[in-house]
Amino acid sequence: MSDVSMAGFAAEKKETKSDVKTKIVVALFFVFCAIFLIEIAVYKFALPSMHAPKIVIGGERSLSDEQVLSLLQPMHGANWFSFNAEEAVSILSSVPAIDSVTVTKRFPDKIFVRIAERESVAMTFVSSAGRSIPVCIDKNGVLFDDAAVDRKSGAVPIISGLPIEHLSEGMRIPAKYRTLIEQISEIQNRDRRYFAALAEICVVPKEYGNYELALIPAHTRMRVLTDRALNEDALQYMMVVLDVVNSIEPDVSEIDLRYGSVSYRTR
Repeated sequence: MSDVSMAGFAAEKKETKSDVKTKIVVALFFVFCAIFLIEIAVYKFALPSMHAPKIVIGGERSLSDEQVLSLLQPMHGANWFSFNAEEAVSILSSVPAIDSVTVTKRFPDKIFVRIAERESVAMTFVSSAGRSIPVCIDKNGVLFDDAAVDRKSGAVPIISGLPIEHLSEGMRIPAKYRTLIEQISEIQNRDRRYFAALAEICVVPKEYGNYELALIPAHTRMRVLTDRALNEDALQYMMVVLDVVNSIEPDVSEIDLRYGSVSYRTR
């Protein structure tokens, strides 16, 4: 073999070894990159998802984050994978003051809870443990307790005479009185100041399961008898009649606006 051939063979062999080394280095580089990316994935996604998830609570509400987390305490040990969103919704929905709730999971460790609480339309009183306690009524007639309601504001009227003997979670007032609640809600949506002029709305039972209303104006000692149609026009008419009657006869105990006429009774 000539010297030229030997030199060429040696050079080719050297180049082959260099290519092998380069491929090994490149392969090792990609292996280390893969390991690095796997570690990042493990620490950023896998490990967080295996621990107790972070619960983020939102929505307009009077319940504190601590109260909501306390309600979800039975699920506190669950990791993100085993956290049951439907069960969380069921637990929170069982609270009478909560109207609706949504629970969504976001990988790897976030749980988003959004709560909408019931809004008080009116108030009434029920007996509990031998005493009378105030409870709220929402637009659907559901009874619930809400410590955040300002009972002195006048914007939430007090209703008496509803046949409610006791309070149980999520109970509703009898169906025939829900029309009254709908009427009150409709008036509030337009102008809540109407009820600042009323101290109380009394439900007066009649024969055959019907009822009428007796309105107690604020700052007076009289009551106004009306039918079941409670609306803005009826309240405006009542205010006008009160002013007229007080100017004529200040010692009135009762005004009757039923049957399309006005009559009154003195003390």
